[in-house]
This record gives sequence, structure tokens and C-alpha cells, in this order.
Amino acid sequence: MAIRIKTEGRVNQILIFFSGVIFLIGAILIYLFILRGIYGRFSFAELLPDSDALKNLLYGGKPTVGILYSKYTENMLPEGSTWLNDNISSWKKFLDNSGYKYEIIADSTIELGLEKNYKMLILPGSRSLSDKEIMELKKYISNGGSFFATSGTASYSQDGKWRGWDFFSEVFGLKFSKEISKDELTKVHTLRGGLPITANIPAGYPLKVATWDLPISVEVLDPRTTQASFWFNYQIQNGLTRDEIKKSAGIVYGTYGSGRFVWMGFEINSVIGVQEDYIFFDRLFNNCTDWLSYKPIIFVRDWPANYSAAAVIMPNISKEAQNINNLLPILRTESIPATFFVDPSLAETNPGIIRTISNYGEVASLTDVGYVTSVTDTINQLNDFNTQFGKYSDAKSSIEALTGSKVIGNAPYFGIYDQNSIRALINAKYKYVFTDSITDRAVPKTIIRGDSLFVSMTKTGRDDYEVIRDYGLTDPEFQFYTYQEDLDRLLFEGGLYTMKLHTEFQCKSEYVGVVKKVIDDLKRKGYWITTAEQVENWWARRNYVEVKVNKRGDTRIALTISNPGTQPISSLVLQLNISEPATNISMSTEIIGTKMAKFEYDKANRIIYVYINDFSAGESRTYYFDYYKPNT
Repeated sequence: MAIRIKTEGRVNQILIFFSGVIFLIGAILIYLFILRGIYGRFSFAELLPDSDALKNLLYGGKPTVGILYSKYTENMLPEGSTWLNDNISSWKKFLDNSGYKYEIIADSTIELGLEKNYKMLILPGSRSLSDKEIMELKKYISNGGSFFATSGTASYSQDGKWRGWDFFSEVFGLKFSKEISKDELTKVHTLRGGLPITANIPAGYPLKVATWDLPISVEVLDPRTTQASFWFNYQIQNGLTRDEIKKSAGIVYGTYGSGRFVWMGFEINSVIGVQEDYIFFDRLFNNCTDWLSYKPIIFVRDWPANYSAAAVIMPNISKEAQNINNLLPILRTESIPATFFVDPSLAETNPGIIRTISNYGEVASLTDVGYVTSVTDTINQLNDFNTQFGKYSDAKSSIEALTGSKVIGNAPYFGIYDQNSIRALINAKYKYVFTDSITDRAVPKTIIRGDSLFVSMTKTGRDDYEVIRDYGLTDPEFQFYTYQEDLDRLLFEGGLYTMKLHTEFQCKSEYVGVVKKVIDDLKRKGYWITTAEQVENWWARRNYVEVKVNKRGDTRIALTISNPGTQPISSLVLQLNISEPATNISMSTEIIGTKMAKFEYDKANRIIYVYINDFSAGESRTYYFDYYKPNT
């Protein structure tokens, strides 16, 4: 009996032991499975903490950003100047807001080669640097470091003598163009769209920069450097637009060796303006530091499919209305729709023309709601709300009766609108307004009033009033070249090109052939040529889409896209800059049954393009991108 009890006890211990081992293995496998679900592909080595991770845990981590306080540069300043200290204070504020740990470093830190302790260097207005510093900075960025520089970096030696632009040319791939004078207290600085450092900033947004620091204008010479902005203002400056834009870069980013840089031709505390200006500059700053830190950056491209810019042909039918018949064969042959703006009184006296043009695109109303008498008087001469509402409503019903189609767009006769106009247009069931007013972007602007979403579009290029009437360009070749300059600028910015025509000028038989040449050029350059109605439809829906991205582990990126709007949307393109080399990229979903999307990888630029169709209202999706790093 005693022996049997002892034997049974021994068997139970073995069972318990092996059961525990099985449970332990199962728990480990489940744990690894969970880790795999969260972090994607990983190696066991990644699970083990290294010395840096332990130090970060114990001591809170060391600064990853070094801000250079260059005494050599300070020695060049007038006695008692606080210019450099003020600049560095601004950098500290921005980095604090971005959550970066930083410390101030001296010239000697770089001269001793200690800059390698930082993942990013800030060179605020560091015009005067020693030869030793320049050598170390080149080594640093060549070996994979990043720096964010402003102004004339290293253009003076440590003793304040002029060195020249050799550092600019070699490291940044730039050619100095000119210094911006103080004649203008502020200078408009236009940002391009569709770039990682300008993500979620309207294409063509004009930053306002004070000129007290004599900002710098440069030209990009090297393909490894990308121009992100320009100083040239085509509306008030003379010169060939394409050439002047090329020579007036003010922000660039690129690579040198294995490292990265962002350079701005102005100091960050010289950006001035209203609250929106600071919001967008803060976004620009964060994009720059994220890009320099190799963080993934995601944004929704402005236009559907693979289009980089959009265009609308906009004939205004008023005087010499019969000339519109010269344009219609071109639209038919080119298979291009247009948006026709029509005065309702003219529509009533020319019903045949209005019915005909409704077969060639969209018909919108052109309404006289008052005018301005001077640059400073922008409200008082416009009609009151009730008068405007009545005019908009009458114009809408009159044109709809003739065409049998809904009218959703309007252009004020003199190109000006006010808050009463917006309220009246919304109440009259319009969805967009087209204006001659100068706005703060090259893309449409969404205006929200209560539950209503309204879109404002602006004239983004010179029209035939300017080209033919004001400039006196009667030669079709000169006319075409002028229009082409604007459409090239809008393609560079990534905006909406609006070609506004008038029946008494460009639609004349001797000039209308220029429109065909413009359409052919738009097609050749990959524009989305459409109507204002389709632009409004796209922009209103695209505006609701929300995206966010975060890194999960070393080789997984999680992308979440949501559509909180009330309408479905298709042909969305997301641009995901992964900022590091990758191979064997695969896509999976967080939840089984989520609709998959197509994607393409641009290996040269390290960009994943994600194509999403049939994205329903209220839908949200999360995609995982897993990849391998080369040589790992």
C-alpha cells in the first residue's frame, strides 16, 4: 500500500512537470504570436534590450539633437546683439513642442568630432564655422547623420572672413542666387505641395517672412536635392516665371552620402502672420524634423489617381456670346469638358447657346452682386445678404430651367465675395464659388458653416483680360507661352490651374486655337482636366479623409485611414514616405475581412503609394506594411 502511494506520487510529479513545460511553451508561442501581430517581422535579438535601451530606462535617455551655439558666428555680430540667442530660443521652443530631447553644443564639440553622439544637428544661422567644423560636419552627414540648417551656413571662416559658397555647393547641391533685400518688409514664400516636408499643408501656401535677416534665394543644381518652395511672386515681379521659380528656392531638402539635410534660407523666428501661418509653419517644422529623424510620413495626395495637378477650362459668356461656338469644336475634338459661367440675363436672351453649351460640360451662374471701388474697400459696395440671396436664387432657377441640369457653382461678376455672399450662396443651395480674389493657396479651400460644407476656388493663372487686353499680346505664340508659364507653375506647386476665358477675347476665331495648344500641353504634363463641379465633388469628400501612421517595431508600419464624412470616395492615393530602404514589402490588415488595397513601392524615393477605391462613408481601415531592411 505504501509502495503504491509512492509510485502514484512520482507519476503525478512527472505529469505536472511536463504539463508545466507544455503550458510554458504554449505561453511563449502565444506571446510571440501576439508580438508578431503587433510588430510584424522581428528577430529574437530585437527582444533583448541593448545598453542604450537600459540607459534610457534608467536615466530617461540622452539628448538626440544638438543645437549649435556658434561663438564664431556670434563674434561677427554687433556688440550686444541678441540675434543668435533669440534664434536658438525659437529652436528650443519648437523642439520642446515636438518632444525632442536636445542640448546646446559649442563649436568645439563639432571640432572634436563629438557631434556623432547626436542623431540630428541644428545649425541656426551658423554663418561662421571653422575649417575643422566643416570637415567634421561633412563626415557626420556622410556617415548617416542629419542636420537642419538655416541662412548662409559656413559662408564665413572662424575669424569672420568671407569663405564663399563651397559648402553650399558641395553638401546642399545649391547655387547662391541672391539676398532678399529689406526694401520689402515682408516677402511671400510659396510652398510646394505633395512633398514629405510639406505634408498636410495646402499646395501654394504663401508663408510670410520678414526680411530683417536678409533671407537667401538659391538654385538647386543637384538631383539629390529637392526644391520645396520659391520666393518669386509672379503677380508683382517681372521675369520669366519658370526661370525665376527655379532660381528662387528658399527651402530645400536632400541627401549627402548616407545622411540627410533640410536647409531654409531664412531664420525660423522671421516667419510672421496670422494664427494660420504659424499653424502651417509648425506643421512644416515637424515634417522636416520627422523626415530628418527617418520617421514615416503619410498624407492624402491632393488629386485622384496619379494626377499631380488639376485644371479647369472656364469660359465666361457675356459680350459677343456667339464666339463660344469657336471653342466648342475644340472641346469636342479633345474630349474635354468645361465649366461655362453664364449671366442669367444673357441666358434668357440666348437660350439656344445655353442649351448647346450644356452638352459640353457644366453650366454655372455669373452674378452681379456689387463691386469694390478700391483695394481697401472690399465689403461696403457689395449687396446686402437678402439682395445677394435673391440674385443667386434667381440666377440658379433661370439657368436650370434652360439646361435641365442642377447649377451648383457661381462666380461673382467682379470677382469679389464677402461673408454675406457665402451665407447667401449656401442658402441658395450652391456648393462652390469661383473668385478672382487672391487667396492663400493653389488648391480649393473648404469653408464650413454649421452643417454645410462649401468650397472656394480662385483664379490661379493669368486670364485673357490680362494676356490680351492688358499686356496687348495679340500674337497667339506669346499668348500660349504666357498661359504655359502659369500651368507649369501650378504643376510645380501641385495645384489647380484655372484657365478663365472670355467670349470677347480668347474665344475669338483668331485666338481660340491657343486653347487647343493649352489643352494639349495639359494632357502631355499629366493634368487631371475636369470641371469645377467635379473638383468640388472630389475636394469636399477628400477633405473628410483622415490618415495617421506609426511605427510598430523595426520593420512594420501601421497605417490607419478613416472617412468620417457622409459620402463614399474612390481613387484615393496615399503617399507613405517610409524614410528607409526596404525590400520584400508585404501588406496585411488589422481585422480579417478588411478590404485590401493596391500599393506600389518607389524604391528610389522610398515611397509606398496606396490606392484605395470604394471607401465608404464612416469606414475605417488599418493596414500593416512589413518589410526587410537590406543587409539585415
